[in-house]
Amino acid sequence: MKNIRQLLVAAFALCGASAGAQDLHFSQFYETPLVRNPALAGIVNGDYRVQAVYRNQWNSIVNAYKTVSANAEYKVRVGQADNFATIGLQVFHDEAGSANLQTTHILPALNFHKSLSAERNLYLSAGFMGGIVQRRFDRSKVTTNNSYDNGFDGEPLRSNGYSYFDGSAGLSLNGDFGAEGTNSFVLGLGYHHITRPKNSFFLGSGIELKPKYVISGDVKLGMTENTHVVFYSDFVMQDKNQEFIGGALYNIVFGPDIESTDLTLSAGGFLRWNDAIIPTVKAEFRGLSFGLSYDVNISKLRNTSYGQGGFELSLTYRGFRRSENSSLNAMNCPRF
Repeated sequence: MKNIRQLLVAAFALCGASAGAQDLHFSQFYETPLVRNPALAGIVNGDYRVQAVYRNQWNSIVNAYKTVSANAEYKVRVGQADNFATIGLQVFHDEAGSANLQTTHILPALNFHKSLSAERNLYLSAGFMGGIVQRRFDRSKVTTNNSYDNGFDGEPLRSNGYSYFDGSAGLSLNGDFGAEGTNSFVLGLGYHHITRPKNSFFLGSGIELKPKYVISGDVKLGMTENTHVVFYSDFVMQDKNQEFIGGALYNIVFGPDIESTDLTLSAGGFLRWNDAIIPTVKAEFRGLSFGLSYDVNISKLRNTSYGQGGFELSLTYRGFRRSENSSLNAMNCPRF
């Protein structure tokens, strides 16, 4: 039993499934708004948005983890005022290790945006997200002293996995500022694992998944008619663990202006404190964008990983409905 405990603990540590501060860990974190905070759903220049992010990390390690996040958001006006609501769905899956340890999240979300001003964009949003999380592994690929007899004598394990309910809640404030509203900001506070679910493959074990707090701050500053800089940052706290990631993208717009663009090219970089430097590029064409980043490892794991970090790819599509109720026709709406 000692051997299997060690193997599973190692597998949890590898794929980020422990109760540490790095469950759901992305370098292009700004492309996973619901993972950051459900109150960020729908804060986009569009009525709908679909996003996918793929992460492949620590390729120098055998069976290193692979992570996929996908989310969809749909924003509608509520009533006659400038209030809106967003419904969304967050799906997350990762797998790692020789035992094929897998984690899958399916989390519906709802976010309400309350207008605070009739003169300009200024919104207070309150969001909630909750659903099922499933964890499983391939028991046949785990070898212990007892398994040479083709059995798991004395190993108090669940069959091969388990499920639980998990939830998140959050608040955000977003709006425009500056001349003609060319600058914008988003501030947010997310509270994750509000149910404090039990997280263990062992029967009778009660490893509680600690609550996680995410403080977010994003700012977009217009530089010229065709250039702007966007700053993104997250500060994450979970139990005794803390993490900061932040940086910026410089954007060049090819089109009449920032609001009417055919093509936007972006480049920049981010820093995950004491962990990685992350150069990033991005291109957007008529609502369809593609991003690529790479983690340059600067942590103590650099020798173990031979300096190899992880590639991350993102794909986003956003747009407007062809109807009078579209936010495209609204004087004010939550966007960034």
